[in-house]
Amino acid sequence: MYLSEIAGKEIVNLVTGERLGVVGECDIIIDETDGSILALSIPRERGFLGLRKDKEVLEVPWRNVRKIGNDMIIIEYEGIY
Repeated sequence: MYLSEIAGKEIVNLVTGERLGVVGECDIIIDETDGSILALSIPRERGFLGLRKDKEVLEVPWRNVRKIGNDMIIIEYEGIY
């Protein structure tokens, strides 16, 4: 699978059913030595009416990705977002 094929897909947490973001707004952490994907770095944008946004990120290991479908990527993450 090419990186361009996952661009624009929504990331959904299987545990909570929460939409976490879209690939394109997120960063993908890649191992420089072999080119494998290590994690997804999802920005945490929580704020009241969009006025204040936190600068925190959620880093989800690639091993937590359960399924890549046509429209979304389903992850299993039990941490707090």
